[in-house]
Amino acid sequence: MTQTPMDRALVEEAAKKSALIWVQGTEGATRALWHIWHEGAVCLVGDGPGEQPLQGLGLADGGSATVTVRSKDKGGRLVSWPARVVELAPGGEAWTAAVDELKGKRLNAADADRIPERWARECRVLRLEPTAGALAEQPTGSLAAAPPPSPAITRRPIPAALPKLLVRRKKRARGARKDAS
Repeated sequence: MTQTPMDRALVEEAAKKSALIWVQGTEGATRALWHIWHEGAVCLVGDGPGEQPLQGLGLADGGSATVTVRSKDKGGRLVSWPARVVELAPGGEAWTAAVDELKGKRLNAADADRIPERWARECRVLRLEPTAGALAEQPTGSLAAAPPPSPAITRRPIPAALPKLLVRRKKRARGARKDAS
């Protein structure tokens, strides 16, 4: 089954409007990535210091991936499609055009004036081109997954003294209000 013109229009419009896409490569878990839509494909940069990680997704030149785009207003899954991965060679015409667009969307870069040189040296710039296959069927139910293990956890027992400290703080605040009246 091939994509209809309406399918292609949906893919393009959704990718243009959404700041994040979810990418499932040939290995690893699905990952949220920032991107741009440029000349008929999603373009993204990563794998360098301070950039989004692409390693562990299996995004190799000529490989395949599945791209899922969320709705900008509701945040829910809008469309998924199969894509072909193309790694752009640094300095090439396609690479330069993609990087010119990407650097405008890259927020908070410490070296904003030298981004293209750093990306050429240290990063990968990828194009995820929609393939001729049909759009992926939208699954029913939640696809939520447990977050990956991290030392940055928040689920720990509260300290035993914390409830007493909070009560003491409330009493002081009430006393200060009475004194101000």
